[in-house]
This record gives sequence, structure tokens and C-alpha cells, in this order.
Amino acid sequence: MKNTLKLLVAGLGIAALTACGSGDEEETVKIGIAGTDARQWDFISDIAKEEGINIDIVSFNDYVQPNQALADGDIDANAFQTVSYFDNFREENNLDLEAIGTTVLAPLGIYSDRYDSIEDIPDGAEILIANEVTNQARNLMLLQEAGLLELDDDFGVTSGLDKIKENPKNLKLTEIVPANAPRLMQDVDAAVINNGIAVDAGLSPTEDSLAREDETATPYINIIAARGDNADDPTLQRIVEIYQSDEVKEYIEEEYKGATIPTYISLDELNSYPR
Repeated sequence: MKNTLKLLVAGLGIAALTACGSGDEEETVKIGIAGTDARQWDFISDIAKEEGINIDIVSFNDYVQPNQALADGDIDANAFQTVSYFDNFREENNLDLEAIGTTVLAPLGIYSDRYDSIEDIPDGAEILIANEVTNQARNLMLLQEAGLLELDDDFGVTSGLDKIKENPKNLKLTEIVPANAPRLMQDVDAAVINNGIAVDAGLSPTEDSLAREDETATPYINIIAARGDNADDPTLQRIVEIYQSDEVKEYIEEEYKGATIPTYISLDELNSYPR
């Protein structure tokens, strides 16, 4: 009888341990972000938590650290960059990283403390642009869209100032670290500013910009990235699915009021942009 009781107690103990370890244990995933992405990631985290996925949001204050931290294994994924910036960064730094999903398009804009329209920008005006290669190319293409410059026909996503064909207003283009643009804008005529940086500085991309980027600019769609050896991880793939759900899309549209546009396209379509 005593032996039977001992076996019964032991069996209950094993059953209890098995129950605790099956589905109740939370999995933690570290995701690096930069700029103003925290709001949608907080929302996504709440959804993921219901499925036993704990998203630990790691914030960075520049566009270099999140990729290096990902490559070093300090985080599991990041979500802060355009595909063109990502492709150029991983090639230059020889990093084994992959895009695993698309997120949003955050159109950059031209802003000014001195003028109310593009037409008001005078000859010889000084305009701030990014000093990083893919951001700079993007800035110059927006200036062309706004009618301020004409670029060479073969201008690409890593082209720079030497590919300016015509500068009819004789603009002075000053290269700076993108994050400094809102602070320095008061000292110049205008600045091209990334969407997230503008929002962080209290600017409204839809109301304050003199011109905004075309919404269909594929190279500038933002992505979620992971290490190549972890790109197929089921938990990361599930996080991509949550981000691309109708629930998150509606949240972003309502929260950002058009300043950030959910853009969910396939990886094949994403990677077809001209280099």
C-alpha cells in the first residue's frame, strides 16, 4: 500500500511538471527598433503575448547599431530600415542578414521654418540632406520630384551629388547626420527629413512638409530583418504575420493618420526594385 501511494504521488508530480512546461512557458524575442516605431510594437507585443510570445523591444538612437546588434546576436530581429538601406548596409559590412517581412512606408519630406511652399524656396537656398549614401540618394530623388533638381538618367539608390544633372536654383546642399536635421533646420532654408525623425521632433509629415515622397517607392518600404541562420524561425515568422494582420494595419492607419502607411508586399516583389 505504501509503495502504491509513493508511485501515485510521484506520478502526480511528473504530471504537474509536464503541465507547467507545455504551452505555459513564454518565449522572449528581442526586437530592435529606432525612431517612432514603439507605438505599433507595443500594440503588436500585446497581441503576441496572448500567444505566449514576449517581445522585448530594444530601442536604438541611430541606424547603425540595430544591424550590428542583430548580426552579433544581441537581438533576434530588427524593424527600423528601408530595404535599400538594409541591402547596402549588409553588403558593405558583409553581414548574413535577411529581410523576412515588409512593414510600412514612411514617406520622407521637405520641411522649412522659413517658407510655406516649394515655390517659395529662393535661388541659392541652403537645404540639408543626409550624409549616408542610401538616404542621400532618396533625398535627392525627392528634391527632383519637387522640381528643385534634375538628376542623371542612370541615378540609382546609391547615387550621390555627382549625379546631379541640373541645379537651376543653384541650391547649396549640406550633408548632415539625418537625426540632426530638425535641430539644424532653423539655421537654413529647408531640410529633407526622415519620417520618424520628423515625428519625433513634433513635425506632422502630412501637414508640415512642403513635399512628400511618392507612396509607391518600393526601395523605401521598411522591413523586419533577421540573421540568415534564423530567418525561418517559426516565432519570428509568426511575428511577421501579426504585423501584417488587418488588426495592426488598422491600428497604424488610425494612430499615425497617414504619416506611416502599412505596406505589405511579398519578399519577391520587394526584392525586384532596380539597384
